[in-house]
Amino acid sequence: MHEQTLAIHAGYEKDTQGTMAVPIYQSTAYQFRDSEHAANLFALKELGNIYTRLMNPTTDVFEKRFAALEGGVAAIGTASGMAAIFYTIANIAEAGDNIVVASQVYGGTNTLATHTIKRFGIEARFFDVNDLSTLEPLIDEKTKLILFESLTNPSIDVADIEAIAEIANEHGILSCVDNTVATPVLCKPLSYGIDLVVHSTSKYTTGQGLALGGIIVERDNLVEKIKGNSRYYHFNEPDASYHGLVYVDVPLPIFTLRVRLALLRDLGGAPSPFNSWLHIQGLETLPLRMRQHSASALAIAEFLESHPKVKKVNYPGLKSSPHYDLAQRYFKEGMASGLLSFEVESKEAAQRIADSTEIFSVVVNIGDSKSIITHPASTTHQQLNKEELEAAGVPEGLIRLSVGLEDTQDLIEDLKRALAKI
Repeated sequence: MHEQTLAIHAGYEKDTQGTMAVPIYQSTAYQFRDSEHAANLFALKELGNIYTRLMNPTTDVFEKRFAALEGGVAAIGTASGMAAIFYTIANIAEAGDNIVVASQVYGGTNTLATHTIKRFGIEARFFDVNDLSTLEPLIDEKTKLILFESLTNPSIDVADIEAIAEIANEHGILSCVDNTVATPVLCKPLSYGIDLVVHSTSKYTTGQGLALGGIIVERDNLVEKIKGNSRYYHFNEPDASYHGLVYVDVPLPIFTLRVRLALLRDLGGAPSPFNSWLHIQGLETLPLRMRQHSASALAIAEFLESHPKVKKVNYPGLKSSPHYDLAQRYFKEGMASGLLSFEVESKEAAQRIADSTEIFSVVVNIGDSKSIITHPASTTHQQLNKEELEAAGVPEGLIRLSVGLEDTQDLIEDLKRALAKI
């Protein structure tokens, strides 16, 4: 089926009531047929609902639908996008290990990698997504993951997905793409050799800023890369916390299975059924919305590129962009999503523009139906010093726009008025 059909129907078999809309199964727990049924579920002899911290029928539809859109074999929902990234790392790395992360990532991902996981004994090493010669020298026998974004936030760079996947595969290392900005509608990293995809579903998936959520999607046959791979010994040896289960011997997608059985069980960052239901509603219109977001963003980028007070515009849909060719290669019909950034002379000028808009709201979010303007250096990337900001592609005069679904000309006029005030 095509993605618009998958977005509306995948993963849902109508319940006994024949409801057209996916129900909200707002329940913490589930009744077992008898004690034997309960024992079989816990032993994985049967599959079914045990407790909503582990699984839920509404969330199950969301996971299956999202996996279908990404072209993956399985997915697991989390309470937020940051939970999805943390669980991806925690599922494969331990004290003494390292992960390799692109410098050009969302500020929260940078902070997680630089500071928080360091306290778990996991080192983060950073490479330049625009210069892949910086990647391979960082890899050693303790490297467990290569993490990057398909369309970076807020520097708006496009990664060479296949080239990074090739390096990861040469070394037997798992690769993971944060595909939040591009969404599975515009880009499908698993089809280019990537092992895992993560999303903050709080963004374009819900589409109206209504619900927090995250998701991890696993490619088909990932077990082939993990089985017998000494980097991931804990998938190949009995898990003492789950009655000696050996994950590579289970006939199920093993990466998401271990997140469910170990990390959601022990750390508890599960999505609420209601939020999963909101994400399902968002998925139904995601293909249509991404087309409009992309069209409006391109028109605004072209306007900004011609404005005398704008030093630089970052949007891979522009033919002048150094990332234009990669966007044409990896993104559906060259559509480049609704996120763009532009640079003005100073931090003060950037903040004044943000404060002067009337339709664009000063908000630290993206992917909303309502347009958003952000000054990253003073908000999402505030923890970085000037040199670190430059390395992350976030100069002090950078403004990020998340272009919504308002009339495109109204948005251009709003920016025109704001730019006139500097």
